[in-house]
Amino acid sequence: MNRIPQVYRRQSAGTFFSLFAAALLLGYVAPVSAQVVTEAEQFSVTPEQQAVQQGLELEQARLWADAVRHYETASKKHPTSKSLYQRLTIAKLHYDVNRRYQDTSYLQSVDRLSQEQALDLYAEILANLQTHYVEQIDWARVMLHGTAALEVALTEEKFVSRMLATADPAAVEHFRQNVHHQLANRSTATRFDLRANVAYVASLAKSEIGLSPTATALEFMSGAVSTLDPYTRLLSGNQLDEMFSNIEGNFVGLGIELKAESNALHILSVIPGGPAEEAGLIGGDRIIRVENTETKTSDPGYAADLLRGPEKSYVSIGVLGADGNVRDLKVQRRRVEVPCVENVHIVDAANHVGYLRLTNFQKTTTRDVEQALWDLHRQGMKSLILDVRGNPGGLLSAAVEVADRFLGDGRIVTTRGRNARENYDYTAHRPNTWNIPLAVLIDRDSASASEIFAGAIADSGRGDVIGETSYGKGSVQGIFRMQSAKFGLCLTTAKFYSPSGRAISQNGVTPSVPVEPTYIAARPNSDGEMTTDREDAVLQRAISRLSENNWISRRPQ
Repeated sequence: MNRIPQVYRRQSAGTFFSLFAAALLLGYVAPVSAQVVTEAEQFSVTPEQQAVQQGLELEQARLWADAVRHYETASKKHPTSKSLYQRLTIAKLHYDVNRRYQDTSYLQSVDRLSQEQALDLYAEILANLQTHYVEQIDWARVMLHGTAALEVALTEEKFVSRMLATADPAAVEHFRQNVHHQLANRSTATRFDLRANVAYVASLAKSEIGLSPTATALEFMSGAVSTLDPYTRLLSGNQLDEMFSNIEGNFVGLGIELKAESNALHILSVIPGGPAEEAGLIGGDRIIRVENTETKTSDPGYAADLLRGPEKSYVSIGVLGADGNVRDLKVQRRRVEVPCVENVHIVDAANHVGYLRLTNFQKTTTRDVEQALWDLHRQGMKSLILDVRGNPGGLLSAAVEVADRFLGDGRIVTTRGRNARENYDYTAHRPNTWNIPLAVLIDRDSASASEIFAGAIADSGRGDVIGETSYGKGSVQGIFRMQSAKFGLCLTTAKFYSPSGRAISQNGVTPSVPVEPTYIAARPNSDGEMTTDREDAVLQRAISRLSENNWISRRPQ
């Protein structure tokens, strides 16, 4: 087993440990039918209740991806709402099982692993939770959530059609409604008890409804992991390979950055020299078909998964351009180097202000940033704008190393976990730092590693932090390879704090110069056209700040 610490952002918010437990004690909580609210009643409905109502309508339509996104957004606005956390967890369990049963590597594991191998994998996952998870593990709750995942799976067509195609639906429903009763009097004191309980349920499921014991064990495992916190998750073989490709800064794909919309995949940017650029794709295009799957009738996340495939294979896509025309393309999947530094240029020639955008923190980040800095230096740079807007994070070590390029001494970030090995104070120590006036641009999508960097700059007074408050993802994940089978575990192992001791989680980094954004830097606008520097209010404020004489006089030496 090996581990790589990460502080990347998962697209979720909040935790829901204790909030869901009471509902689960009564068994699986099915999607509730959305109730019609009269016009008169609307005046007494709170914003929180309205958010729940809107979510229930998405659940009723079984639009699980939309429901998860909705509840995540609503939970950020109402962080103490138990109802929203509960509904988020339910929607997430549904979404996760559908994703798993569209993942070819996961399905191969279901088919190939024996019952004992699956149980050994479950036990290995539990051992990692006990040793490395940031909080003390409540084994009863882990058992509860695993049971919920199995109950949810038994309501989903993708799972049932694959694993129980010939089973009696009435028998399946009877088993689903009673499985939690079968576990009511069994011990959950230790992880060894949980393994025995899952083996017991797997045998019952096999005898009563003909369900593969391997599939049962993997559902318990998936549910136990996915409900710990928003960032801990199980990684199938394909997901594990993709994770390490992202860390290395290269992957097999088309070379595009996507954002899932309700009925399409929006291409945000195209990597220069990649297969997508060669095929004529540009930022602002929208993918509306992948192979035989149309995004308007299927989960766009599933369509995005279909874009993946073996190196040098081809994928057929339908693309809607900004001009409204649809074109059909065949694009080859190839290994693509992912740039983490973009748009390096002198943004204000009169005042010699340099600019670079940092898209993520990976193994090559420190090297690429250093190269960009020397390029700007040769062009006469006297001050620098470093843009981490939209940066979702990456490697903790990379964030520390980049901060160390600009800080001569002092603390960069502190990590604290339940395991003493996770407790560490990262400090600046590198000689010959870049001691030039600095501004860092952040927004609500700047998360994890980018918040470590921005927080270090802000707390040290090294430069201005300009934009809007960042995302607020303040935890560290370790990536663990399992020995029992080709699976990985992305596990929250610690929380991190800015140099002043301020928790980033749920708080984010507050800009010293708040500015409402006009757009995300270096991205196409809604028409697919690249905006100019002059249209970017945050960037223009940074240029103005760096050009002020009083800023130069108070910069650190």
